[in-house]
Amino acid sequence: QVQLAESGGGLVQAGGSLRLSCAASGRTFNSYAMGWFRQAPGKEREFVATISAGGSTTYYADSVKGRFTISRDTAKNTVFLQMDSLLPEDTAVYYCAGRIGISGNYRAAAYDHWGQGTQVTVSS
Repeated sequence: QVQLAESGGGLVQAGGSLRLSCAASGRTFNSYAMGWFRQAPGKEREFVATISAGGSTTYYADSVKGRFTISRDTAKNTVFLQMDSLLPEDTAVYYCAGRIGISGNYRAAAYDHWGQGTQVTVSS
């Protein structure tokens, strides 16, 4: 089992940056591929980025490609989402998620563990 806790959300102006963190408890973090998803008011949860268990493979939604970077620090049991050039449409609650296995996945249903979410608000 792994428990996830996000942090780093907040209010930022368009064009600014934020770095989200997701701290994982448990000793099996290396066995989990990780992902970031987001959900805006009135919309369905959508995929943002994923990283493989070993950290060598990443994949991004087209809407964030070139602006967001996912990474992980195995020693700290933490996964990060660096968000640059933020846009008002990036406003959402951001969730990190974990799944047992080497490869990440763009489908929310593929993940077994979820954090509580952190709010990101981008003002225009």
